[in-house]
Amino acid sequence: MTVRSMQEIELSGKKVLIREDLNVPIKAGEILNDARIRAALPTIEYALKKGAKVIIMSHLGRPEEGVSIAQQQAASLAPVAERLSELLAINVNLMSADFSAEIAANLNPGTCVLLENVRCNVGEKDNSDELSQYYASLCDVFVMDAFGTAHRAQASTHGVAKFAPAACAG
Repeated sequence: MTVRSMQEIELSGKKVLIREDLNVPIKAGEILNDARIRAALPTIEYALKKGAKVIIMSHLGRPEEGVSIAQQQAASLAPVAERLSELLAINVNLMSADFSAEIAANLNPGTCVLLENVRCNVGEKDNSDELSQYYASLCDVFVMDAFGTAHRAQASTHGVAKFAPAACAG
């Protein structure tokens, strides 16, 4: 099986869903070590430079699946979105669970959003086809850039690649 790289795919104007490993230590809302965020920057910056509409997804910790982020604030990726905004020097909006394909389609090229913690979504750990298809509906290209989670057969790491119009490595 040949795995394509992101550089082999035309990204201009495309909705590019990037699975990153942004699972960083956070205490009282403050990031203690941003190494994983910094490690993700080259892939994100490349997609932005190519004029993609960038949608990032990641997990943070081990929240209870199916329980809203409002009920488990420690699992929110809000501090990560803030840090990404600082490092990329653009506004990275944190998107809630009701983020849709329609919203994704209306993003402007060169913009970036971060989906809220994927591990809160029902079906993530079980690699649900329904959730995988939802993720795939958000993109034209899926980029797997979360090497540390690549061994997990979950909806955001494995399932989405089955249904995305194009899938590649970051």
